[in-house]
Amino acid sequence: MRHNPTVYLGAHGVVMLRISRSVWAATAAIALVGCNSSSGTQTTTDNSGGGATKVDGKALKVGIVFDSGGRGDKSFNDSAWDGISLAKKDFGIEEKSVDSKAEKDYEGNISTLAEQGCDLIFAVGFAQARAVTTVSKKFPNIKFAIIDAEVKADNVRSLLFSEEQGSFLAGYLGALTSKTGKLGFVGGKKIPLIEKFESGYIAGAKTANEKVEVLPSKYTESWDDTNLGKQMASVLFTQGADVVYHAAGRCGLGVINAAKESGKFAIGVDSNQDDQAPGFVLTSMIKRVDTAVYSTIKDVKDGKFTAGAKVYDLKSGGVGLSDFKYTKEKISPDALKKLDVVKQEIIDGKIVVPATSADLAKFKPTK
Repeated sequence: MRHNPTVYLGAHGVVMLRISRSVWAATAAIALVGCNSSSGTQTTTDNSGGGATKVDGKALKVGIVFDSGGRGDKSFNDSAWDGISLAKKDFGIEEKSVDSKAEKDYEGNISTLAEQGCDLIFAVGFAQARAVTTVSKKFPNIKFAIIDAEVKADNVRSLLFSEEQGSFLAGYLGALTSKTGKLGFVGGKKIPLIEKFESGYIAGAKTANEKVEVLPSKYTESWDDTNLGKQMASVLFTQGADVVYHAAGRCGLGVINAAKESGKFAIGVDSNQDDQAPGFVLTSMIKRVDTAVYSTIKDVKDGKFTAGAKVYDLKSGGVGLSDFKYTKEKISPDALKKLDVVKQEIIDGKIVVPATSADLAKFKPTK
């Protein structure tokens, strides 16, 4: 079949003539930008070879604003980026990302992505709640998603996690593995979110062994000072802890370094951090931020985006432990069997894991 010559706009604004079938096939997928979604949006998939998801005939454009810890934390931010990267591979989305150096940058960064025509914008971290609240009102036709905070608006999805449930398993395994009977915890900022990690961890440890001692927790009040994380963990190891769990963002990499130098165990968080110090990370409490991000993009692609809170818990696979790739031989088979039992009891509602210090004070471990 003969194709008529077609004029189109090429790179740098150069007008070009498409005349051959081979050239037509090679250039059929053209990425278009500057698209805002609306209530009448129709989502289609480009089958011309690029595989790009399109909204109203334009490439689906997804933005993401990282928190102050930034990419490279091997944890929370990197997990969010993994979700973006997989969606880019599977759906051919166009992505735009912005790093934030301080909280004052959030609103400006989100606004910039909105002004650039993103269809969906992710805000990574609870600290961006105020910025998302403000910007989402100014851009009602753009969809937003915030991780670890609840923002109530018709165009915002809140991606929340049951961190206390996964942390319970971490504490349970830590107590069964400990030889000194002492555990430790290093948190980032002392806020309700991190309280969920701490409370679940302590409850799990006490359920495994009522006599286990969880030393007073250390807080870095930072998300990115790895040296401070290392110092805090080193104090706990010196005090007798042989397992220290962290929920401190990039600071946690310092906790893992301290575990390696001390010959003790760290427990990683958010992403699978077991390979950061093979053999010295007992396990990692994985929080599937990547899954939440990917699923939200897919929902927009499929025209199924809904606002409101979406919770990822143990039952849905939103939280859980890594697979003990480097430490399984150091964990008794009996401990692994017990771990499976308590996991199922949490899923079945037989164990209600405390998410606050007040609930922890009332928690009574089951036998």
